[in-house]
This record gives sequence, structure tokens and C-alpha cells, in this order.
Amino acid sequence: MKKTFTIITILITLSLVGIIFFQVSWLRNMILLRQEQIKEKIDQATRIVGDELKQYKGTYSTGLNKQGSENFFSDDFSVDFLNPATIGKRFSAAELSEKIRTAFRQVGLEKMPFEFGLVTADPRTNLFGKIERQSDNFGREYDDSLSNYSSAYILITPSGSAAENLAMDESLFIVALNWKNFAFQSLRLRIITVILFTIIIITAFYLTVRTMLRQKKLGEIKNDFINNMTHEFKTPIATISLAVDALKNEKVLQDREKISYFSRIIKEENQRMNRQVETILKASQLEKQEVDLNLKPVHVHDIIKDVAENFALQLEEKQGRAELLLNAERDLINADEVHLSNLVNNLIDNAIKYSKENTPVFVKITTQSNGKNMTIRVEDNGIGMNKETIKRVFERFYRAHTGNIHNVKGFGLGLSYVKTIVEAHHGSIKADSTLGKGSIFILELPLNKTVA
Repeated sequence: MKKTFTIITILITLSLVGIIFFQVSWLRNMILLRQEQIKEKIDQATRIVGDELKQYKGTYSTGLNKQGSENFFSDDFSVDFLNPATIGKRFSAAELSEKIRTAFRQVGLEKMPFEFGLVTADPRTNLFGKIERQSDNFGREYDDSLSNYSSAYILITPSGSAAENLAMDESLFIVALNWKNFAFQSLRLRIITVILFTIIIITAFYLTVRTMLRQKKLGEIKNDFINNMTHEFKTPIATISLAVDALKNEKVLQDREKISYFSRIIKEENQRMNRQVETILKASQLEKQEVDLNLKPVHVHDIIKDVAENFALQLEEKQGRAELLLNAERDLINADEVHLSNLVNNLIDNAIKYSKENTPVFVKITTQSNGKNMTIRVEDNGIGMNKETIKRVFERFYRAHTGNIHNVKGFGLGLSYVKTIVEAHHGSIKADSTLGKGSIFILELPLNKTVA
């Protein structure tokens, strides 16, 4: 079983790692593909603007005055007429910006931030001249090639036009800002979906492994319970069998005292088995939350005194004693008297069962109260518990191993019952212990609102 569980866990882990690897690889490729698509669209938008502006190359200016308005008879008429007009003279920065924005809109990048620059170049030397038009941050963003993507379009004077070899060539530079982040943002919904499904897969894996571990633990608990139950029933059955065999003896049949003695043994052992069966049935009812409480005002101190008195003989046999420090000013609570007695009984019984050999048993019960709750502290000097046992001590059927699984009788239901009853009374319980030094159980139960 253990080997099968390990193999299944390894296979599921490998499958999960493989799925996550391919998810990440697919996501990375999708982002890279989207980035290439964004670059192509930026280049496409640049070509759209360049093709439109190129139509204005090769023509002469009709005259632009210093204010930028057309006037054929300007003061510099002769100069303007002889010099072919550049794109920078024909369009303002705002007009170029609007054309670029329109082109981006056409290719589906209407939200893409950008900067631009229009630069002249000498057709004879191919050297860049001055920047004719530019946006506010063009120079700074153009230099940041790590975050931004630059696309260029050369505006060459058409061959055969009147201004061929006379007009300055121009280059349009469009800088798309943070284009990789823009590509990532455009895939945000898909990325979130991938991450969400990956989390779901990991959660499913965790729950699967957790369930398998829990089933494995339940299997171990079941086996321990069956072993304990077999041992608990085996002793009374063997005793009854011996008593029945003895009753068949002729000498015993003629002795009424012996018949009475063996009959009493059979009856006692039968009652013992009935109590064990009843314990198991009660545990089943508690699991189904079928606790039927008969609540009424009860003085806790009276319950503790009565239960402690019942254990007086057992404590004397082990040269032990119980110390009661009933300091609570108020001890009246609404409780089921029978279940509350069983609760205290189980705690004292556990202290005696798990006592150290050759050491007198000492059980100390202390009570305190405040305005709302009553605190009951049950302390012993027994074998104690390790951290793992403290975590699981209130689990059903769980029993701390003491070297010999049968050296302490029971099914591991006592403390589970205690916790269930405490919670049914709207209280709380916690355990503290030091291995080899003893254990402490602290209960808190709500006080009756009526002052006793």
C-alpha cells in the first residue's frame, strides 16, 4: 500500500510539473508571437503614414508665410518658389501626430502611445540634417531602445518629378512606447485565465494528495481499532469460555457456591462486552452529531467531587492521590449531568491509565471562574505526550503508542468523546504536555447566567 501510494504521488507530481511546464512554454510563445504582431502593425502604420506623406514630395511650395498660411505672394516668393517644399514645411507637428494616430487606429493600435520625428537627409550624401518636426519627447524616447520600438520610413523624392535631385529627402521615425508591455496588456485576460487554471490544477493536486494521505491515515487507524477491539473482546470471551467449561465439571455442578461464582463471572464479562459495544455505538452517534443533551443547571464542583471519589480505590492501589483545588467562585453551568460526569471520568481515567510505572499517580484538578466562563484544569504526572500526539489526541480511535499497543485498554474514543461533549456545551478544550512529565487538559465552559 505504501509503495503504491508513493508511485501514485510521483506520477501525479510529474504530470503536474509537465502540465505547468507546457502552460508556461505556451504562454511565453503566445507573448512572443503577440510582440511580433505588434511590431508588424507598428511598421504597417508607419508605411500608411509614409505612403500618404510621400505624395507631397517632389512638388514646389505655393508659398508659406512666416505664420504658416498659404500666400502665393509672400515676401520670400522667389526663394520659396525655387526651393521644393518639404513635408516638414507642409504639415505641423500636430497634423503629423493626428495622421499617425489615424494610421494606428486603422491597424488596431488606437491605444498605443508614441513619439515621432521628421528628419531631413541630403540625397547626395545620405547624411541626416535637421529635425523638422518632432513630438515633445522624441529625442529621449528614441534613445531608449530597450523599452521602445522605432520604425522608420524614408520619404524619397519621386523619380522624374520636378524636384528630383533638388528636394531634400526626409525620414519619418515613429517610436512606439513600452510596446512589450502593451503586448502583454493585450493578452491580460488570456494570461489571467492560464494562471487561474494552473492554480486550479495545483489545488486539485493538493486536495488529491491530502485525501490520499487522509485515507492512508484512516486505514492505519482502522487497523489499530480492529486490533484493539479484537484484544478487548478476546479477554472476556476467553473468560466466559473458561467459566462455561468449568460449569460442565461434575464437581462444580454439585457445588452451588462455585456455580454462583462462575455464573457471576459470565454475567460480569457479558456486561463488560455490552459496555464496549455501547461505547462504539455512542462513538458512531457522536460522529453523526446525534448528541442528545438533557441540559439543566448543574454545580460542577459536586460532579468533580463525586467522580474523584469513585476513583479513590484505584488511586490507592497505585499509591496515588487526587488533589482538588476548587477555587471557582461560581460553578453553576447548564449541562447534561450524565455526559459531564463521563467527561470528568474520562480525564481522570486517562491520567491513571497513562501513569508511569513505579511512580505514585498524582491527579490535580483546579477550577477558576470569571464573569462568563468556568475553567477546569486537569493535570497529571503521567508519561506525557509528544508534539505529534498532542496534535492528534482528540481524533477518534487515535491512541498514543506506549511500546506495547495493548498495555492500555480502550478504543481511543475517550478524548474524542470529551472534545465532542465540551463543544456540545459550547465550550472549548486544549491539551498541553511534556513527554515524561505529564499532561494538562484545560476546559472552558460557559457559566449559567443565573447567579448561584
